[in-house]
Amino acid sequence: MDKSLYEKFMREAIDEMVKGIRKGQAPFGCVIVKNGKMVARAHNTVRSSSDSTAHAEVDALRKAEKKLGIDLKGCVLFSSCEPCPMCFSASHWAKVDEVVYAATIEDAKSLGFSELMLHDCEFSRRGSRIKIVPNFLREEAVNAMKTWKGKPY
Repeated sequence: MDKSLYEKFMREAIDEMVKGIRKGQAPFGCVIVKNGKMVARAHNTVRSSSDSTAHAEVDALRKAEKKLGIDLKGCVLFSSCEPCPMCFSASHWAKVDEVVYAATIEDAKSLGFSELMLHDCEFSRRGSRIKIVPNFLREEAVNAMKTWKGKPY
């Protein structure tokens, strides 16, 4: 996939995050792409679903697996923020090929989120085969995240 498609899909993830913010959700969005086509998109729905696992990435993975089956080889996950350990693990188990993220865990912490500090580099060191592309369009994502006025987690 060329850089212009990466930009397109990351902006879709950021747009999904903004959509969630407008619905009173935490500022996280995700899209999943296979063969240059978006197969799933989601934003955080933890508050509306009363489900602490309803992160944008997990919701997008669930949608993608309903369409493509449980094996997501060949898929790229674009997240508006560095996935938490749960979301990275779910991506690993779903066999996603690549995770591209914008903002960092530190950016989320600066908004009051109590993210665990297990970074993407830990997953590659621990044997995950997922290719990780960090900080992609980070400034755009951070600027959009700052519009969130919710309660810290």
